[in-house]
Amino acid sequence: MRRRRRQYGLYVSMLRFMIQIERPMIHVLFLCLGNICRSPMAEAVFKKMVDDEGLSGVISVDSAGTGSWHVGEKAHRGTRRVLSQYGIAYDGRARQIAEKDVQGNTYIVAMSRENVDEFRRRFGDNYPQLHRLLDFVPDGEARDVPDPYYTGNFEYVYQLVDEGCRGLLAYIRQQEQL
Repeated sequence: MRRRRRQYGLYVSMLRFMIQIERPMIHVLFLCLGNICRSPMAEAVFKKMVDDEGLSGVISVDSAGTGSWHVGEKAHRGTRRVLSQYGIAYDGRARQIAEKDVQGNTYIVAMSRENVDEFRRRFGDNYPQLHRLLDFVPDGEARDVPDPYYTGNFEYVYQLVDEGCRGLLAYIRQQEQL
């Protein structure tokens, strides 16, 4: 019986590896205004979910901002504090979205309608995989993730981001047949 379980585990591992080799990488880019609060929080939360599900060889995760004023800075201390409370590591630096970010099999996941509008202004309307994060929370009251840079409510933002990321992962699994 043990031998069968071990063989089955090896078989499952080999299948996952083969799927990862043959499949093009799926890219998820979270987008907010300055890339120091909401989008790095979403990046870190989603990356942990992807890693926990064994999908890090299939899904890459990144974040960027529409503005350039925080480029090179660490995530806001409130974002880092909340992520640390939930045992999620993050050491990224803020950057501005670029043309290369919207190439290929990329899901652009904006935090607000304002971010979607700015993305479309800069890159056009021909991006079927442009979404707001909370579109993946069908029963949720909020549609936009509020910017905690102004409100200081990082815990509330974390709750919204966590819920949205769970819905996003389920959506990608369905769309990409993972």
